[in-house]
Amino acid sequence: MAPQAPTETAHPKAKARSTFWPVILIVLVVGGLVQVAQHFQGEKQGRALRELARPGDIVMLSSKTCYFCTQARNWLDEQRIPYRECFIETDADCAALYRAQMAPGTPTFVLRGQHRVVGFDKDRISQLLTRP
Repeated sequence: MAPQAPTETAHPKAKARSTFWPVILIVLVVGGLVQVAQHFQGEKQGRALRELARPGDIVMLSSKTCYFCTQARNWLDEQRIPYRECFIETDADCAALYRAQMAPGTPTFVLRGQHRVVGFDKDRISQLLTRP
């Protein structure tokens, strides 16, 4: 019987490195696809709100230091959706409206003077604007 050649065994760290990059690549591709899907979803939501909202329909009660207010403002501006924004710290009428809404935080949206949405919930805003 002939002697067998010794088999090379990969070092455990080398084997881990060889499986590391494909996993990273998959994570990056999936993450990119998720971002593309979110972009198109945001575009679709923007189109729907643009069709529903008329000047004066959306009032955003904001705070100057509110991160989520900034996100909402940027998105509404990007999507060219008509809205009015007021700041509860500097506008007495805005502060009174905020208190009247018993809002727990900002941004708070008042839709057509009738409906309150706390937080930037695009779907809920669209849903309420479809009501007569």
